[in-house]
Amino acid sequence: MTTQLSPDAGLETLRTTFGYDSFRGDQGDIVGHVLEGGDAIVLMPTGGGKSLCYQIPALTRPGTGVVVSPLIALMHDQVEALRAVGARAEFLNSTQDPAERARVEQALLSGQVDLLYVAPERLALESTRRLLDNVHRARGLSVVAIDEAHCVAQWGHDFRPDYLTLGDLGERWPDVPRMALTATATEATHRELTSRLHLENARHFVSSFDRPNIQYRIVPKDEPRRQLLSFIRSEHDGDTGIVYALSRNSVEQTAEFLAGQGIKALPYHAGLDARVRARNQSRFLREDGIVMVATIAFGMGIDKPDVRFVAHIDLPKSVEGYYQETGRAGRDGLPSTAWLAYGLNDVVQQRRMIESSDGDLAHRRRLSANLDAMLALCETVDCRRRQVLAYFGENRTEPCGNCDTCIEKPQTWDGTVPAQKLLSTVVRLQRERNQRFGGGQIIDILRGKQTARTSQHNHDQLSTWGIGADLTDQQWRGVLRQLLAQGLIAVADDGYGTLILSEGSASVLSGARKVEMRKDPERSSRTVRSSSSARRAVVDLAPDAQPMFEELREWRAAEAKQQGVPAYLVFNDASLRELATVRPTTMEGLAGITGVGEAKLERYGAKLLEVLTA
Repeated sequence: MTTQLSPDAGLETLRTTFGYDSFRGDQGDIVGHVLEGGDAIVLMPTGGGKSLCYQIPALTRPGTGVVVSPLIALMHDQVEALRAVGARAEFLNSTQDPAERARVEQALLSGQVDLLYVAPERLALESTRRLLDNVHRARGLSVVAIDEAHCVAQWGHDFRPDYLTLGDLGERWPDVPRMALTATATEATHRELTSRLHLENARHFVSSFDRPNIQYRIVPKDEPRRQLLSFIRSEHDGDTGIVYALSRNSVEQTAEFLAGQGIKALPYHAGLDARVRARNQSRFLREDGIVMVATIAFGMGIDKPDVRFVAHIDLPKSVEGYYQETGRAGRDGLPSTAWLAYGLNDVVQQRRMIESSDGDLAHRRRLSANLDAMLALCETVDCRRRQVLAYFGENRTEPCGNCDTCIEKPQTWDGTVPAQKLLSTVVRLQRERNQRFGGGQIIDILRGKQTARTSQHNHDQLSTWGIGADLTDQQWRGVLRQLLAQGLIAVADDGYGTLILSEGSASVLSGARKVEMRKDPERSSRTVRSSSSARRAVVDLAPDAQPMFEELREWRAAEAKQQGVPAYLVFNDASLRELATVRPTTMEGLAGITGVGEAKLERYGAKLLEVLTA
C-alpha cells in the first residue's frame, strides 16, 4: 500500500530534527511531493540543501530510506552527520568486515535504521536487493534516493556504469517513491538520467544554478604556482581551500611548493596509498585552514561548508565539471572565490588529448563541444556568471557584478592582422618546407628571435621572419591561445602539439573574417579582490558579539576533537553567529536558534548555556 503524508509533516521533521523553521527554495515542494508518494528528479546547486530533500521524507515516512551514493570514502561522515541530529543512520559498503555488515543487516531487519547509505555497486548485488526486499516486507522502504545521479549519464562528467542497474528499482518496489538528485546537469544529461533511471513520470524540480556568493575569476597563466601562492596569501591566508590540477605529478609538486611556503597543503590523487588519501581527506574535513591540492578524484560529496576558495591551475575539460568543482566553495553562503589560471599550453594539451582519445568520432565531437564551451567562458568579455548559467539553460539578462569581467570590464582589440601573420607563417612552413612546429617556434619566427632551432632550420629566410616584432612573446601567446579557442587554428593529431590550419583559417587569411580578441592585462598576476578581513566582515557580527563568537568556536573545536568528528557536525558557523548575537540564557531560547534541533539541544544545551552565560 502506498503511504501518503501531509507536506506539513515534513516541516515538523525539519524543525524538530534539524532545527530549521522553514524550507529554502524548492525544498518544501520537493519534500511535500515525495511525502505524498511521488517520484522526483531534483537539479539543485551544491550548497542548495539537496540532502534535506531526501532525508526529510526518509525520516518522516514509515520504514527505512535507502540512499544510493558513489562516495564510499565519505559515507562515514554522512552517517555521523545524521546521527548528530538524532537520526538512526547506517551504511553498507566494502570497507566493513563481515561482523559489522551482519550488525547493520540485523538492525535493518529489526526496524532500527532510518536511513541506509549504500554504493551503487553494492545495490547492484542480488543479495543486497533480497535483503531490502525483506526489509520492505517487514518494515517498509520509505524512499529510494539516487544521489549524484548525473553519474548514470554518458554526458555526465563522472560516468559510473553501476548506476545503469538502478533503473529497474521502480519495478521491484513500485510503491516506494524514487528520487534522482544532482548538483549539475546540462539538458542532455538531464534527459539521459531521466531515461536511464526510468523516471519518465517523475516530477522535475530544477532550481537556479546561481551561486551569487562565489566570485568567478580567470587569469592568464604566468608562473601559475607563484600566481596561486600570491592569490592565497593576499586573499585567503589561513582559509580552507581546494586546488585542482590535471596530473598527479602536478598535484604533488604544487602541494610540496605550497607547503614549502608555509601553507598547510596536502596532496590527493588516485595514485596515492589509500591510507594516505584517507588521512589527508580526514585532516581536510576536521581541521581549519587546510588546502587540498587534488585531481578531480577529490571533492564529490564533500559537505565541508567553510571552503573559502576553489582554484584551478589547469583548464577544466568542461563547464559542467568546472561548475561542479567550483561549487564546493562557499556552501555556507559566505563570500568565496573560484580562481582559474589558464594559458596557451592548456588549450594545446586539451586539444591533443581529444584528438588522441580512444572514443569514436561522436565521442570526440562531444569532448570538443565541452572544451569549446569552456574556452568561450575563459575568453569572454561578458559576465562570466551569465555565461555559466546560460550553459545550463538559465537565461539571465543583467550582469552579476561579482565576477572579474563585471568588476573590471576587459578591453578588446582587432587581432585580425596578427592572426593573419601567424596563420601565414604556418602556411609557409607547411607549403614551402613541409614542416610543422608548435606555438613556441612559430612565435620565435614572428618575433625574429634567433635560437638554436630557428638557426638550424634557416627560419630567418622565411618571408614572415620578424614581421611580428611589434608584439611581446606574452602577447603572441595570447593571440595563439585565442585563435585556438575560436577554432581558427588547430592542433595536429601527431602527438607533438604541432599547429595546422583549421576550417576557419581560410576566412581569416582572406580578410573575410575579422578576429576580435580579448586584451590580456599587462600584469597577469593582478587580482580583482577584497582583503581577507573585508570578506570575513561580511559575517555581519556586531563588534560586541565577535568575542563570544570566538569563544563558541573554541568550544566547538574542543567538542569536535573529543568526538573525532568535523567541527561543522557539532554546529555550523551560521548557528554560532546567531548564538553569539542573540545570547539565549534558557533552554527554550536555545531551541529557537537555527540549527538547534531536539537531539542537539539535549546533547549540547547545558554546555552552551555555560559558555553563553559565563
